[in-house]
Amino acid sequence: MSGHPAPSAAIPFPRLRPWLLAVPVLLLVAYLVLMDNGAVSQAGTFLHELMHDGRHLLGVPCH
Repeated sequence: MSGHPAPSAAIPFPRLRPWLLAVPVLLLVAYLVLMDNGAVSQAGTFLHELMHDGRHLLGVPCH
């Protein structure tokens, strides 16, 4: 035992790329469903109802 910590393994960029693309999209979807309250989803009745039902599905109070 040398007393030095083991060097950390670098994660190759190609393995990170899908996550770097997915995280902003998932955050946008989470914002639209949880926090939008009609600011963006007023574009159409279908989108507004979809976000409204998504809030109820996740148990987030909206009214």
